Amino acid sequence: MRMYDLIEKKKLGKILSEDEINYFIEGYTNGNIPDYQVSALLMAIYFQGMNEEETLALTLSMAKSGEMLDLSEIEGTIVDKHSTGGVGDKTTLIIAPMVAALGIPVAKMSGRGLGHTGGTIDKLESFTGFSTKVEKQDFINNVNNIKIAIAGQTANLAPADKKLYALRDVTATVDNISLIASSIMSKKIASGANGIVLDVKTGSGAFMKKEEDAFKLAKEMVAIGNGLSRDTTAIITDMDQPLGKAVGNSLEVIEAIETLRGNGPEDLVDICLTLGSYMVKTAGKVDTAEEGRKLLEETITTGAALEKLKQLIEAQGGNQQFIDNTDLFSKADIIEEVKATKSGYISHIEADEIGIATMILGGGRETKESTIDTSVGVIIEKKVSDKVSEGDIIAYIHGNDENKIKVAKERILLAYDYSDTQPIKTKFIKGIVTEHEIITS
Repeated sequence: MRMYDLIEKKKLGKILSEDEINYFIEGYTNGNIPDYQVSALLMAIYFQGMNEEETLALTLSMAKSGEMLDLSEIEGTIVDKHSTGGVGDKTTLIIAPMVAALGIPVAKMSGRGLGHTGGTIDKLESFTGFSTKVEKQDFINNVNNIKIAIAGQTANLAPADKKLYALRDVTATVDNISLIASSIMSKKIASGANGIVLDVKTGSGAFMKKEEDAFKLAKEMVAIGNGLSRDTTAIITDMDQPLGKAVGNSLEVIEAIETLRGNGPEDLVDICLTLGSYMVKTAGKVDTAEEGRKLLEETITTGAALEKLKQLIEAQGGNQQFIDNTDLFSKADIIEEVKATKSGYISHIEADEIGIATMILGGGRETKESTIDTSVGVIIEKKVSDKVSEGDIIAYIHGNDENKIKVAKERILLAYDYSDTQPIKTKFIKGIVTEHEIITS
């Protein structure tokens, strides 16, 4: 078998066999196939596409390129949740304790952020002492004992995807549905869960800006998951403005805690309950998502979910006192008001700009080597459809550097658009894709 022949075959729009896909993934992961040949194949895939069988084979081959986690010692049906990312996305911090409080095992591998804000791991490290470097047996024991553990992804999880993504990033082949879907799902398949619930975000702060593209990606990933014997559902959610009010690591953790206390913002609560309800259904705890939602709401009203978060933090070395007293989290030295430049209604908030403002403050990573300042970020006071008068406070900046705050403030002001008429609020849930149906809101 020659890589040249695979490139030629895909260039002509023909279908690659499972053996051919395995050959190129194994060869590239092992360093036997050079970047320039894989770049050529990626470009051919970009233009010619891949069918469902090819995408399944690519996903499984990348998953098997490294460690395939064996979580069979964990009691019960493990359901993983993955978000395609967005601004202010702290859903895992809320959903995981709620689901675990119902006795459903949550064994989650999460990553660090690169870009706007930190990932779930960075946010959790806002708790002093919290460690995401958990030995496999301790990870399994924690899930069996308290039903929840969240650890950093192992270095050997789908290494082929890491290499391929780096190459796609510099060869303009990132935005291909099959390549995106297989990249995400290879890590989920390798992580060992029995079921997967996907949060596919769409809007100005999401990777998928157009709703139709988000549905395409959702359908592709659901097909992959179910094709590889993982019960998979995707929820398409709104990211046309930041999720909730808080953007920034400690600020988002505090908002997650408040949400588990029953004081969460409407959009964040609705999206978390919807995602969580499908996790509960997938785990076989209930027959319908509606029943799952009711059970999750009870974990908030009874305080069971908040207690589960405390157990998670303590089990992994963190100081759970932060949950009862959020003043213990690191705080920024300066809080700067951002005021409306016009009177009227907020018609749009460019979510990406809020994310970039947070990164400028130090809340995200421009490179893998960047250090995150967990104390900084933005609190959104006015969201789309809210009425404001010129001079009203629309946001607060939490920062530690006057110059960075000045630049961030300019970006936040540019992120806001105004109109004379009140716009209709966008739906938080755009649709649901299961193995058998597509539900649009």
